[in-house]
Amino acid sequence: MLKTTLKTLTAAALVAGSAMMAAAQEYTIRATANSNTNDEDYDGLVVFKNYVEAASNGAIAVELFIGTQLCSNGAECLQGVADGSIDVFISTSGGASGIFPYVQVLDLPYLMADDRIAEHVLQGDFVRTMRDMALEDSGGAIRLMTIGNTGGWRNFANTQRRIAEPGDMEGLKIRTVVADLPQELVRALGASPTPIPWPELFTSFQTGVVEGSKNGITDIMGMKFPDAGLQYVTLDGHAYMGALWWMSNEKFMAMPEDMRRVVVDGFYALQQATFASPKRKSIQAYEEFVAGGGDLYVPTPEQKAAFAEAAAPVNDWFVANVARGDEILAALQEAVAAAEADVNAARDADLN
Repeated sequence: MLKTTLKTLTAAALVAGSAMMAAAQEYTIRATANSNTNDEDYDGLVVFKNYVEAASNGAIAVELFIGTQLCSNGAECLQGVADGSIDVFISTSGGASGIFPYVQVLDLPYLMADDRIAEHVLQGDFVRTMRDMALEDSGGAIRLMTIGNTGGWRNFANTQRRIAEPGDMEGLKIRTVVADLPQELVRALGASPTPIPWPELFTSFQTGVVEGSKNGITDIMGMKFPDAGLQYVTLDGHAYMGALWWMSNEKFMAMPEDMRRVVVDGFYALQQATFASPKRKSIQAYEEFVAGGGDLYVPTPEQKAAFAEAAAPVNDWFVANVARGDEILAALQEAVAAAEADVNAARDADLN
């Protein structure tokens, strides 16, 4: 009798527990990244999922879809965010530029000097300005939550020679994506832009279809480009590899304020994880590149200034050819100036 009673009570407790768990999960966030589990995007999503589920006491469940399970490219995925079939998506600036062309401001060369400046800018009002623009241009459907990092900094790499100054770029065939801005940058530096799909780049290096690219070191080593002849990397850091994290505005605003606060804090934790991840992963990547015979060159301040001067016409092109380009460039330049003042003041204070 007692055993039967205990079994009945245990079953009832399990049912009640299941009901409580089901009730606790009031919201589900479906997040996707067109990458893999070795990527900084995945690192960020794992941190986001852990934080949001814990901080909401289980009220929010986060489901991760890594790869192309839900969508296969930026335009398709952002359409999914707009129509509500996807709640969170991460894109590069190139992946979102077809819908929000002004996000390419992140690709303008030599505007942010280093990680401290970039991270300061991307934690401030500049991101809110871009958020407001995207909400306006998407009819209130797509919300920019934060901007993190996806691979460190873009640097020039090639199969032919060391690039120490802009003149060394002359005549090189540099792989770009099929977007105007990176092609304008390559032309401004005297090289020839050659759009090549990412999966074809290894073979293109081998066959000489292209002789260089503009990538971060983790992508270079992850794709084994040195085996295809890529032996020269110049750490000019011409563009911060920003990762734009988008969310369905309808899903976000449907949550009560306390849950929205959890999600906002979750994206902060995600951003910090993506800031840190490329720094750690790049250490081994650089070591492997040099150990394999690669030539790693850091331009002098004078040489980097020469690169910036040669690339300056790209800013004028951006303002003249990109819708709302003047508006977003002014916002970024203002944010960079403020960040430089704050960071340099902090550096000076720490020297004494």
